[in-house]
Amino acid sequence: MTIKYVYSFQEGSARMKNLLGGKGANLAEMTNAGLPVPPGFTVTTDACHAFFKFGNRLTDEMVRQILAALRQLETEKGQAFGDPYQPLLVSVRSGSVSSMPGMMDTILNLGLNDETVKGLAAATRNERFAYDCYRRLIQMFGNVVLGIEGFQFEMLLHRLKAKLGVELDQDVTAEGWRELIEAYKSCVRKNTGREFPQNVYEQLKLAAEAVFQSWNNQRAQVYRRINRIPDHQGTAVNIQSMVFGNRGDDCGTGVVFTRNPSTGEPVLFGEYLINAQGEDVVAGVRTPQTIETLKSAMPEMYAQLAQVCGQLERHYKDMQDIEFTVENGKLYVLQTRSGKRNAQAAMRIAVDLVNEGVLTREKALLRIEASHLDQLLHRGLDDAAVQDVLAIGLPASPGAAIGMIAFEADTAAEWKQAGKQVILVRPETTPEDIHGVLAAEGVLTSRGGMTSHAAVVARGMGKPCVCGCEDIRIDEERKQMTAGGRSFSEGEWITLDGATGRVIAGVVPLKEATASNELKQMLAWADEVRSLRVYANADTPEDARIARGFGAEGIGLCRTEHMFFAPHRLEVMQRMIMADTQEERRAALAHLLPIQQSDFEGIFAEMDGLPVTVRLLDPPLHEFLPKLSELQAALSEADSEQEGERIKRMIRKVQALHEANPMLGQRGCRLGIVYPEIYDMQIEALFKAASAQIERRVEIHLEIMIPLVGDASELKLLRELVDEVAEQVLGSDKRRNCRYKVGTMIEVPRAALTAKQIAAHADFFSFGTNDLTQMTFGYSRDDAEGKFLAHYLDKKLLANNPFQVLDSEGVGQLIDWAVTAGRSLKPKLKTGICGEHGGDKESIAFCHRVGLDYVSCSPYRIPMARIAAAQAAVEQGKHADSSQTAKVV
Repeated sequence: MTIKYVYSFQEGSARMKNLLGGKGANLAEMTNAGLPVPPGFTVTTDACHAFFKFGNRLTDEMVRQILAALRQLETEKGQAFGDPYQPLLVSVRSGSVSSMPGMMDTILNLGLNDETVKGLAAATRNERFAYDCYRRLIQMFGNVVLGIEGFQFEMLLHRLKAKLGVELDQDVTAEGWRELIEAYKSCVRKNTGREFPQNVYEQLKLAAEAVFQSWNNQRAQVYRRINRIPDHQGTAVNIQSMVFGNRGDDCGTGVVFTRNPSTGEPVLFGEYLINAQGEDVVAGVRTPQTIETLKSAMPEMYAQLAQVCGQLERHYKDMQDIEFTVENGKLYVLQTRSGKRNAQAAMRIAVDLVNEGVLTREKALLRIEASHLDQLLHRGLDDAAVQDVLAIGLPASPGAAIGMIAFEADTAAEWKQAGKQVILVRPETTPEDIHGVLAAEGVLTSRGGMTSHAAVVARGMGKPCVCGCEDIRIDEERKQMTAGGRSFSEGEWITLDGATGRVIAGVVPLKEATASNELKQMLAWADEVRSLRVYANADTPEDARIARGFGAEGIGLCRTEHMFFAPHRLEVMQRMIMADTQEERRAALAHLLPIQQSDFEGIFAEMDGLPVTVRLLDPPLHEFLPKLSELQAALSEADSEQEGERIKRMIRKVQALHEANPMLGQRGCRLGIVYPEIYDMQIEALFKAASAQIERRVEIHLEIMIPLVGDASELKLLRELVDEVAEQVLGSDKRRNCRYKVGTMIEVPRAALTAKQIAAHADFFSFGTNDLTQMTFGYSRDDAEGKFLAHYLDKKLLANNPFQVLDSEGVGQLIDWAVTAGRSLKPKLKTGICGEHGGDKESIAFCHRVGLDYVSCSPYRIPMARIAAAQAAVEQGKHADSSQTAKVV
């Protein structure tokens, strides 16, 4: 049976997205809805898979089906591909299943050659337009298909404009374009050793292959990795008859969003250019006009466009991003897709669509990209400190950013790797700059508008961005930026305000954002839906206060070791470690006890009425001492014999505590068993703090967590210690008022495998997914991420970084096993995770599926976790509904 690789727009629908790609499915849907879509056809994602399978080439069967569809298109248009008198011209565009704006390639005006360009000029009675189209084809084809660096064509174009004394493309004459075409052909010949292809069918085949090939270009791979888009999806290729926005002043091209993608305001938002082709708008080579000005420039066209926008938004029940072209006063729609938006806009749009009766609350929740929710916590500028505004551009993506100027994406990436804060400054960004945008704190461009590549990508990543800042001049060769009458070299500091478009010299203090009403509403809806509770990882009263402000329902991890690193505390901690006897150790611990007690009292007060899970000391003791190299350097500089002896003693202690593999050494419960006085002090501090706060009528829900248990006997021994100290501190009466739990952190594979035995002594399990991942994979996180993990991800040996996304097949199986085993003994055993995965959407969905009670994450990720937990509940409900339907059927 022959596989159908090609579908006309009339044959498709939005439901065929996986086969036709997002763009092709939507073109089909709009065609069948009667919208003014230039006719064409889609080469499917199945063809993409076959293309790579058969050696990166179109098979004979694919070519046959493409030519058959082309003949049908010729009949529909009344034109012929390659005809010297009435030539049919087409565009070849990518269209992946998941939206990847600007990441893959497009070629316009295919079908032009030395003969057909004359026919186009005669048919349109516009020689300048025809040769403008031809030079664009050679430039795009040369770059995308033949691999010639784009700057070579741009250099020739700038040289021509300088010769003619013009600035804008539309001021170049037909004779000028003919001269440039010859220069372009020479450039192709010089770089490839071949002529620009005059055979239009060769052009089409090579272009389609190049677009398929662009699925695996570097920028597309980086984008997929950032947005977790599966490599196996592939892209479709859309071949569509051309309409032209560059035929004159009654023509134009633009991009319009049905709502403002930065604020969510329900007004048309976008830009257009008169007498231009579509790539001119998104490439940022000219600064376009706002869509609002189209209302006065072309009122009838604006009314038509507004009607189309309303129709598409109602049909798709979401904000749409629409590409359009006006050819001699006639409107054409070239694409629609769900528009990329920042989190502020996403919240408002979702809430508004619910209030308008378009969406249910559950569907609105699924529209929120949980990974972008932290955008709503964007820091802003302290306006009182703003003094030196250099320039003002377009406020393309909100938030404020401080960094050192970097003029190239590679520089930005290198500096980020070195721990520097960077602002990427470019004339305009291109898809090749994506790694630099990813590395930068913010992006500044001198050209381009609110829908340029820089703006769209920065908004999607939650990066502050200022675009089209024409008051700055960038000299890439000298690596300098001129603004406000001054020059700034690479490495100098500037501040961006993405909310107002201001570019400010130096470093301006930032202030934290507050949650919008829309976010509060969406979180309230999420809280009604989700079953997973969301706790915080918080180590100080201030952390606890922030976490509660973001809606934390408790503390899932309080790391007591973090309380010892302040200088005056660290000194006492080191004195305890340096002690040679238990008595000396207890004397030092006596100084630490009131410090710990004070911290615990503050945390209990902030979390009044909510559970607080406190992990007893976990890291090995050597982590609190200076590094051996630092001590040896200090010894060489010691200015007294007494000081030298003190340092030598510390060196001996560091050497004695040295471990070949500290992660697997004397840490966690092992430390508490060998030095019970340390845990004794911490437990005493906890109960004294609880007792003091109970007297102040604070409601205490204390959960004491024993770390790194690998055998039930360890937990049994240390639980007995907890109970003994509780009796000593609280007495029987107070103990009744301070109901506490004792549990363990499951971070050793053996603990997961013997969970039923451990559960006999545990009131809760908290899965420390960071260490559990390290021990299950046998990876040291620091070594893996610094040395080989990126290589593994590039080679597709792993689907995700397992320290960012929970490994459901391996680590997840241990968690599932432990939960099931523990609850077989204690059905109400409380379970949750407290590693970094607690703030990751996919990991949260896994936790929901296996029936955990809570996830715990950093305070600033709590809103994201609340939304993700609700999305997991809605998704599981959908699957349950469909499963139930299937059973009924």
